[in-house]
Amino acid sequence: MADWIYVDNSNLWIGGKSVSAVAKGDAKSLADANMKCILDNDWRMDFGELYRLLTEENPSNVARAMFYGSSPPDDDTIWKLAEECGFEVVVEKRNVAGKEKKIDTGIVTEIMYDALSSASEGDMFTIVSGDADFVPAVKKLVAAGKTVDVAYWSNASKELKEAATEFRNLDGDLERLSR
Repeated sequence: MADWIYVDNSNLWIGGKSVSAVAKGDAKSLADANMKCILDNDWRMDFGELYRLLTEENPSNVARAMFYGSSPPDDDTIWKLAEECGFEVVVEKRNVAGKEKKIDTGIVTEIMYDALSSASEGDMFTIVSGDADFVPAVKKLVAAGKTVDVAYWSNASKELKEAATEFRNLDGDLERLSR
């Protein structure tokens, strides 16, 4: 039995900034933070703790841990930190308007490829994102008998939570995941 992990960095990071804003009292609730775009711009993710949190059941079972994001500034060390913590990093360039592109489709492509070519019966797929764009892939994997867990903040898409085999709310892990 192996674990396959796929992290949507931007989605997780922006969501974490909202959860942190609520924890600091800058917003009344996560819904309030999202509606009013209230973010804790000082919040930073501890990638090592994220990796440990996602693999604490049995770290030796990790078949693949992928970390997706878009190009940061040249002097940013985020991707190196993620790699040092055990993630395979995939970075896509932003489009001419500065928008992130190819992240969700890249994650779905890797998940489906891994499920078809390398995964075995009993393997678990973990998606770290709250984005409803993952719902069709999750539904297909679950229909094929795969276990698909979603780990994200409480404001994850309701449809994604329902499609997953299990949902892990990361709100209670905010302090652990902060650096």
